[in-house]
Amino acid sequence: MDSSAVATFEASRDRLASLAYRLLGSAADAEDTVQDAFLRWQAADREHIEVPEAWLTKVVTNLALDRLRSARTRRERAAGTWLPEPLLDGDPMLGPADTAEQRESVTLAVLMLLEQLSPVERAAYVLREAFAYRHSEIAEILGITESASQQHTSRARRRVAAGQQRRDTDVDEATARRIVGAFVAAASSGRTEQLVALLTDDAAGVSDSAGFGPAKKLIRFAGPQRITRAIRSAFTPSPAKRAFVGGSPDVHAAVVNGCPAILFALGDQVFGAVVLEVRGEQVCGFQGVATPERLTRLTEAWQRQGPAEPLAQLW
Repeated sequence: MDSSAVATFEASRDRLASLAYRLLGSAADAEDTVQDAFLRWQAADREHIEVPEAWLTKVVTNLALDRLRSARTRRERAAGTWLPEPLLDGDPMLGPADTAEQRESVTLAVLMLLEQLSPVERAAYVLREAFAYRHSEIAEILGITESASQQHTSRARRRVAAGQQRRDTDVDEATARRIVGAFVAAASSGRTEQLVALLTDDAAGVSDSAGFGPAKKLIRFAGPQRITRAIRSAFTPSPAKRAFVGGSPDVHAAVVNGCPAILFALGDQVFGAVVLEVRGEQVCGFQGVATPERLTRLTEAWQRQGPAEPLAQLW
């Protein structure tokens, strides 16, 4: 394959990876999907491809749909232990992020809601909301009618809207550090009322960790009191916790998938991330991720950035 064909593909790589990530919720799977698309591009009769970007978009979308429909993927996600892969602010897979809709579409909360959609509904929603494709273009990509594209998108919007909480999506590093700092201080204080005050009345969360590595099933939390008990337990020191992680971890603030996040790290290795959904100055939800393979890309990006001073040290 000549250098011009490679350059054409590379010019679309970040956009294709971002599309695949939104469809699959996994950066690792997104990378594999884009690589599969490259192999198809390499083998294609490129002289007869009039619009390479459109051709590549169609290939990546349908490769991602094949992954979503695979028996292995269905088993993994039906088992109740799966959360989307969190990504650090600045990761190209989080783009485009020019509009509120685009930023919202890549939050962990929305990626979890997209799991409730059929593969075709998910693809139609992502192509329309995150990439602003016309229904005629979506119909061509998915091999459906324009009317069906409209129906799938409308149905997906209703289901996503029904499951969403109102939250803030414009968060910079300074805001994240302030929110996370207040949350960590309250969690470490031992004063229940201080932590409850930082939670909305309808706060809810989910985690793949029981505090000592990944849990067998996702653990769900509803209401300030239950969340407070779980957080207080996690922040309470014990020799067993230090032995399990190999020391006393540092607590860092970050922006992950557009939201404030607490990163737990030992040295330069992140072993846990809690992504906070915020409404004003309160936390209305969170997603806790401790599955090691879900944190690989985030950790690598965090190491490249050079971590700031930790907010606290645990245990």
